[in-house]
Amino acid sequence: MVAALERFDKIEVASAYQLVADAIEREIMSGRMRPGDSVGTEAALCAQFGVNRSTVREAIRVLEQSGLVRRGADRRLYASLPRYSGLSSRISRALILHEVTFRELWATARVLEIAAAEQAAENADAAIIALLEANQAQAESALEDPARLSHLDTEFHQLLAKATRNRVLELAREPAGLLFFPTTELIVRRVPEGAGRLVAAHRHLIDALKAGDAVQAALWMSRHIADWRKGFERAGRDLDEPVERVYARSVLRPPY
Repeated sequence: MVAALERFDKIEVASAYQLVADAIEREIMSGRMRPGDSVGTEAALCAQFGVNRSTVREAIRVLEQSGLVRRGADRRLYASLPRYSGLSSRISRALILHEVTFRELWATARVLEIAAAEQAAENADAAIIALLEANQAQAESALEDPARLSHLDTEFHQLLAKATRNRVLELAREPAGLLFFPTTELIVRRVPEGAGRLVAAHRHLIDALKAGDAVQAALWMSRHIADWRKGFERAGRDLDEPVERVYARSVLRPPY
């Protein structure tokens, strides 16, 4: 009889601040509280929840970190939408800590980037194509600057994802996309033709988007991703090695 009772773990009671954070999050996620709506002052929240100021402040800290709440210029609290960059950088850190390999990163990129290229060809408008052309012009002038060119490559793929007008795809590819920079920089530094091939592939992709040709866009993205893998191997790296923690310095460094 005693043995049967010992199979159960002790129940953990959530902290008061977590209960407050969960209650506010439910209001936002349900749509009853929309982005831009006032969450209230700290004093008002203390009164509503029947808790002290430190509990409310800790709950707000959690919600601010998740991007669900922001402080306005008037110091009041407002519901907000999480930023893609904030969500993605946290997932990118997790990928590094889990020691994902380049092979895993490449296989995922192959699926998501080709899908993005196809959808971008179907949905890109003049404004986003202009941004891609501006990126291309900068890349062509940065062939001798591996760090600059690699940042521009990251930006190019972000713009391409934005051109899909598919926010699910845009957000899904971003965490892995943030890990492209350090590997691309490595390739551009060590493989003589790496920079030229990267810029040439981007040119073909832009032309495919201009023509609205999803087949050509997918074809050139497939070649671009294949080049990325070949370049990594030619740079003397093992496909099955982890995307090293040392790369995190570049991943989390703000772009130019």
